[in-house]
Amino acid sequence: MRKKLIIIIILAGMVALAMPVANLFVPLPASRLAAIDTDDPLLADALVVLEKKCVHCHTSEVQLPWYGRFPVARQIVEHDIVEGMKHADYIRDFFPETPGPVSEVALAKIEYVVEQSSMPPPPYLLMHWNHFLTRSDKDALMAWVHNERITHHATPGNPAEVMRRGLQPLPELADEDPAIVALGDALFHDVRLSADDTISCASCHGLDMGGTDQVQFSIGVDGAVGDINAPTVFNSGFQFMQFWDGRAADLEEQADGPVTNPVEMASNWDEVTEKLQEDEAFTEAFLAVYPDGYTKENFVDAIAAFERTLITPSPFDDFLKGDASALTEEEQAGYHLFQDLSCATCHTGVILGGKSFELMGLRADYFGDRGNIIEADYGRYNVTEDEYDRFRLKVPTLRNIALTFPYMHDGTIETLEEAVEVMMTYQVGKPITPADTEAIVAFLHSLTGSFRGERLQ
Repeated sequence: MRKKLIIIIILAGMVALAMPVANLFVPLPASRLAAIDTDDPLLADALVVLEKKCVHCHTSEVQLPWYGRFPVARQIVEHDIVEGMKHADYIRDFFPETPGPVSEVALAKIEYVVEQSSMPPPPYLLMHWNHFLTRSDKDALMAWVHNERITHHATPGNPAEVMRRGLQPLPELADEDPAIVALGDALFHDVRLSADDTISCASCHGLDMGGTDQVQFSIGVDGAVGDINAPTVFNSGFQFMQFWDGRAADLEEQADGPVTNPVEMASNWDEVTEKLQEDEAFTEAFLAVYPDGYTKENFVDAIAAFERTLITPSPFDDFLKGDASALTEEEQAGYHLFQDLSCATCHTGVILGGKSFELMGLRADYFGDRGNIIEADYGRYNVTEDEYDRFRLKVPTLRNIALTFPYMHDGTIETLEEAVEVMMTYQVGKPITPADTEAIVAFLHSLTGSFRGERLQ
């Protein structure tokens, strides 16, 4: 009996060794990344690494490796892909629906795992001995990431060392026609855009309330209540899409939504036009800017132009540009924790967010713990009907976050301290000390900016 057991152990060991040894010689299935034709040498070098060592667990075009046909191995491989896809899909990143550069979030995620040496994970490397990221692999990825940022995403006019970072200073001004902006400002605050002349854009996006209304769900015409927390309008021109589910591609499309939404303004542009035509002074001002008169296109163009000017630089921008004294020691400690805990992978760019849809409940079951699910929770899925997008919501900006309570898309979290702890539990999956929470909160307060020369409060 003992001899048989020894034989079984030896055979099992031989089988266990056979797969990783075979993987040294049998290549994994190629993805579309291998077919990208580029004359950019930095991208070419990065693609070699991503294709050979990364994409196999981050792909929406699943091709099982040769050993994936075996029962136990298949379950392991499919589990790795499911987990990998929660974080990133390189096929979607490199072949987006709307052609363009690789997103800031994808770059930040790659940068983070390279710096942390956290990918590929140890269980995967047990089966793929030649998939360790070498020093040259890491250098190739980082050179491409930094060049991609400087070329496509960085705030112009800053030194290269600033432009290569994931977090970027806000531009100081928006290049908009002042006359159009003034008209948009007036429309933004005009209750005549609503059916009963009670609700304006500013009702839910008060410029004296951090660009929100500081309630869980906004109140519309006739007391109608929404089902998702109103995001801030400040710095909204830097969002890659609008609304939590991205149903509006830009600010113009977003400006059209609330006017016609039955639980918000419950009106339409024809009704708005009829009201405004009775105001001779306003009509004269409108025609001075738009000679073709009242049209939906002109309304949303003016409102969007105004919203693009709602830029709120903060002490953190001075810090990013090199002024270490702009943040206190505690705020700087919180900033470093924010980076170390991977928060800056999703909350990246000029507004620390607003650049991707991410899975709510990445590390734990947020909705199961909350106890219910409503349609608004499905996020991007409500637009695409793609199962991959279920429960993926647009990452909110952290600019002025101290003023935009309550937090989360469902508005269930009252304080920044609790919001940080929720993120640690459900998105990061790491407990932190109360002192660390306070440091991160202090850093988040440094993101409170100024508008028209006055600090928001």
